[in-house]
Amino acid sequence: MNEKYLPLAATIAVFLALFLIGGFLYKNFLSTLVLGDILADNAFIIIAAIGTTFVILSGGIDLSIGSMIGFVGVVMANLDVVGWHPLISGGLMLGFGLLFGALQGLIIDFCEIQPFIVTLAGLFLLRGSCFMVNLDSVPIRHPFVAWFAGLSIPLPGEGELRSSAIVMLVALAVAIVIAHFTRFGANVYAIGGDRVSAALMGVPMRRTTVAIYALGGVYSALGGVIYALYTSSGYPLAGTGNELTAIASVVLGGTLLTGGVGMVAGTLFGGMILGLIATLIDFNGSLNGAWIMISGGILLFLFIVMQRSLVGSFKLRDTT
Repeated sequence: MNEKYLPLAATIAVFLALFLIGGFLYKNFLSTLVLGDILADNAFIIIAAIGTTFVILSGGIDLSIGSMIGFVGVVMANLDVVGWHPLISGGLMLGFGLLFGALQGLIIDFCEIQPFIVTLAGLFLLRGSCFMVNLDSVPIRHPFVAWFAGLSIPLPGEGELRSSAIVMLVALAVAIVIAHFTRFGANVYAIGGDRVSAALMGVPMRRTTVAIYALGGVYSALGGVIYALYTSSGYPLAGTGNELTAIASVVLGGTLLTGGVGMVAGTLFGGMILGLIATLIDFNGSLNGAWIMISGGILLFLFIVMQRSLVGSFKLRDTT
């Protein structure tokens, strides 16, 4: 097997193992109904994580994801109150996500500030803006929300692919094409692999960096739109901590935090692993939500150790 596919293969193996363990422990767990629910419930965070994959592949980080999700929901809910159609307000927020992400990327490159600091500032700015818009949870009552929730594609068995999951899979397909079949995608990998070499090869560093964070902003905003439609509401604290969940999904998907190595498709399975852990704990019934974080933390630690081992073996092989 090609070395670049090893992290993805490991992620898929872990997902399948957890799914089979669930089927062994609990009746009716091995069903398309459970699979469809995992995809639908985690669609918004997987969408945001897909955008984050490009950021991490370039060697960067984005901590503003959760706040973007919350801000998008709050704005959409308040625009719904004054009569805006969710598609129009959602499109507006996608444009905002693009501009906000691009601004972060420009500051990171032009001012040569660490992405951690810039996006942390973005986190505080967006979260504070949520409370400036509204302090309370606001429902979205437009008929389009109910229509969107009713969209689904039947799966074999009793399961269905709901609207949020459909949007997520389309967003994933677009991201795969961008990452693996465009010059921009090649530039992202080049920057993450070695910034100095990428610059010497003629990669437009500033333009690519701005585009990377702009793309991440669009996907984070899209995650916020889907979350708002899925919950039919906007809440200023929505998305709190989701930036860490998104980053964990990317890492569990096989992307190295140092950049340059990883595949967008792996992020889907990374997010589904976290969703599967939560589903297993729900099926158990005797464990509380803290075990979701504990189990996810253990898996994340193991994946990081595995990645370090793989990187070490690759470097050793290159020097021999």
